[in-house]
Amino acid sequence: MTISRMWPVLAISFSTLMSPTAFAEESLFGSGKILATPGVIQVEGAGGSGLSAWAMISGYGTNRQIGGSAHHTFVTTNDFTLNATGVTMGFYDRVELSFTRQWFDTGSAGGRLGLGDGFNFNQDIVGAKVRLFGDAVYDQDTWMPQVSVGAQYKKADKGAIVRAVGAQEDDDFDFYLAASKILLDKSLVLSGTARLTRANQFGLLGFGGPNGDNRSLQFEGNVSYLIDNSLVAGLDYRTKPDNLAFAEEDDAYALFLAWLPSKHVSVTAAYTDLGKIALQGRQQGLYLSLQVGF
Repeated sequence: MTISRMWPVLAISFSTLMSPTAFAEESLFGSGKILATPGVIQVEGAGGSGLSAWAMISGYGTNRQIGGSAHHTFVTTNDFTLNATGVTMGFYDRVELSFTRQWFDTGSAGGRLGLGDGFNFNQDIVGAKVRLFGDAVYDQDTWMPQVSVGAQYKKADKGAIVRAVGAQEDDDFDFYLAASKILLDKSLVLSGTARLTRANQFGLLGFGGPNGDNRSLQFEGNVSYLIDNSLVAGLDYRTKPDNLAFAEEDDAYALFLAWLPSKHVSVTAAYTDLGKIALQGRQQGLYLSLQVGF
């Protein structure tokens, strides 16, 4: 059975689970949502896809449940390596909280930049997201998307160095508004996010700079197609500010394939292009992410 035929069946089954009788038996920590509908965890810890935050609340908990996951992401490009580990929780399909730690290894490029081989830029990210209105799954009779607002506090750990390369601050807030729609009959997920940010390379190189010290409006977009009930293919595109004078910063994109054998495990693999980073040319490579949750 194709996913376009299976999802309506699953939706009907799930609506049965959402009856008052079912709620009486529903556990607080649970996984009542339909498989794949919350997405996975993006590189900064929010529920979404690899580079893009979605409006959906992470975890498989319904509006009477709590759900969450732990995740690890590994990205390797021509010259750099990024690892990110964190925890994301969804509360009653209304509020999402997350924490992620990133480690950015400069490898031999660190030596060329005068920092030393294997020099690391690290960052902590604390996030929150609130669903404002809409339901990406159940509002199938309208084009109204699910809409959420979110914020991420980012703190880079190399304050002196990021200021030396031109950043104004080593910590700041990103704010975003996300709208997402699941088209069950077409097996599609469409999502767009407007982000106010002044982060340099997602915040790893600080915030603001000679080319711009105020937050600018950036865009994150995603199109995903559900190949079957456990396999999703998609495209992420994300614009980024270009605040630093010493090095141009480009937009980023990723082509991904996510495998979701169950609601408790997902694996995402992607080809990613992060654009030019720190005078080392265009950075292209592999993105891998493992998510384990309940």
